[in-house]
Amino acid sequence: MRMSHPDGSTVHLSYCTNVHAAEDLAGILEQLDTYAVPIRERLGTDVLGLGLWLAAPVAAGLAADVAGRQRLRRALSERGLEVVTLNGFPYQAFQAPVVKHAVYQPDWATPQRLAYTMDLARLLCDLLPEDAARGSISTLPLAWRDPWDGPRAAACRRALDDLAKQLHRLPRTVRVAFEPEPGCIIETTQEAVALLGDRDTDVLGLCLDLAHLACAWEEPAAALARLEAGGVPIVKTQISAALASADPHRDAAVLSSYAERRFLHQTRGPHGLSCDDLDEALSTPGADDQPWRIHYHVPLHEPPMPPLQTTVGVLVEALHELLGGGNALCDHFDVETYTWNVLPPASRPSGPAQLANGIAAELFFARGQLSALGLQPQGVPS
Repeated sequence: MRMSHPDGSTVHLSYCTNVHAAEDLAGILEQLDTYAVPIRERLGTDVLGLGLWLAAPVAAGLAADVAGRQRLRRALSERGLEVVTLNGFPYQAFQAPVVKHAVYQPDWATPQRLAYTMDLARLLCDLLPEDAARGSISTLPLAWRDPWDGPRAAACRRALDDLAKQLHRLPRTVRVAFEPEPGCIIETTQEAVALLGDRDTDVLGLCLDLAHLACAWEEPAAALARLEAGGVPIVKTQISAALASADPHRDAAVLSSYAERRFLHQTRGPHGLSCDDLDEALSTPGADDQPWRIHYHVPLHEPPMPPLQTTVGVLVEALHELLGGGNALCDHFDVETYTWNVLPPASRPSGPAQLANGIAAELFFARGQLSALGLQPQGVPS
């Protein structure tokens, strides 16, 4: 969906398809009909934006296949769908039975990560609508924190320099956005400034995931001011909410129902608590003596199992800082709730139609937040 900011710029709102498991072109086309088209119809919009996730093998295949790219673009257009942003964080098998730390491999110290990202960039050049100002690709924040040493850091710096050079050679403007995440080399906006502030910020910048921001216990206004002072542009914003508990000791039984085997759920507290997964936090003596924010992307529009809470308040505050002023500080916004299928059974969708309804409700919520900030729906030129 496109919306007009009061400053006259176009803001794109989409949902991220990494919630779906398809990893070949046939499966991707099928998921457009199963999910994206019904979502668009439920929202009553002529064009729906997708934050498309393409696993590395299909991205490589499409990057080398002109006819395949044309087929995908045509399929999107025929269904009233458009793509201005890609999610290039998971390399492949993101909806496998167990993902955990595997999502950080290969990282930016390896040539495979650069090759995958450039495959996505070349593909995005062909998928971008003709009137789109630019495209974006979100990616991991260099690497998981361990192992990390001088040679790996140097390899990442070389890769980013090479990435910038290759991006500048593309026929369309595509920017790559590094996404701070708990436990990674870039976890906070302060670390983002330290590691990205001296890069080529014409094509490299930040993906601000609002659940991750909340889990770092960062205040949105201070975080955005830090990025601006450090010269790091916000290329893309992921509209997401984390799970929260004001009293983890009281909430232990309910929290345990969210501990699951597919994804990492890094758990952070305001007074130094740092656990790499929810089950670790639940089994750590003394961890429950402070509030928790848990890297668990929960649906935006509805509360979790009581008495748990979400960080939607941080989300609303961040959107106000990004879009509530005289100028839009970001133009790509992607709803990224990829955990629908691992929610506790009572909250989990029972099938494709219910999942489509849930994603549509999230987008309705997100669109409402943007409308409250003065943005207006915008048509797409024919």
